[in-house]
Amino acid sequence: MGPLWRNWIYVEVPIVQILAPMNPNTSPLGLTNLGPLAQLRAGRLPERLVRLLAGLWLYGVSNALLMESALGGSPWVVFHQGAARHLPLSLGMIMVLVAVAVLLLWIPLRQMPGLGTVANTLLLGPFTDLNLLMLDAPESLPLRCLYLVGGVVVCALATALYVGAQLGPGPRDGLMTGFARRTGWSIQRVRTGIEIVVLTLGVVLGGTAGIGTLVFALCVGPITQFFMRYLVVRLEAPAGAAVVAPQQP
Repeated sequence: MGPLWRNWIYVEVPIVQILAPMNPNTSPLGLTNLGPLAQLRAGRLPERLVRLLAGLWLYGVSNALLMESALGGSPWVVFHQGAARHLPLSLGMIMVLVAVAVLLLWIPLRQMPGLGTVANTLLLGPFTDLNLLMLDAPESLPLRCLYLVGGVVVCALATALYVGAQLGPGPRDGLMTGFARRTGWSIQRVRTGIEIVVLTLGVVLGGTAGIGTLVFALCVGPITQFFMRYLVVRLEAPAGAAVVAPQQP
């Protein structure tokens, strides 16, 4: 079987080219869509690796804060909680298995993985487990609310760090952007559809949805956008990298 498209491993397509048909005024914030090897050759790699790992660790902190608040978290948090009620596995291991399953959906979408994709798949679950062990569940409502707010803010910071490192999206983010690119639908429409399905499944399985789920939905996007302005690593195109656009289906 040949590559999904010619020179795909070195492809460099500014993300604005992907989003432009959906929103011509979208700012790329310095983000580029690089192939796996081009990501590693684009410069400032040690700094980007530190940012990636810091972002994933903070994502684990965020997951633990949201879960321990017992006020509801993101749709994916609700889904993982629900699945954990029915499987003899730690929450972190369930997150790893779900991430692998989501990655399989990348194949028909022709979405490109990267080092950050692999790191997200393998590390986010264990990082969440470790933080759940270190954090005590709060008893008072004010402290639970503090956990909720902290979880949302830390999630936004973590997203900006690991996405800004430009080493490949996480499995769930890649599913969203890949589906949007292949269908021509807006990012907002695709993300809303995916998260409604995931949240519904999570609630059916017994996950905790509540006011925290609403707070997360309304606040995490704007806060992430704020952090992205300062945390995206600006990259130069690596010498010899092909600049090609993915073929349309």
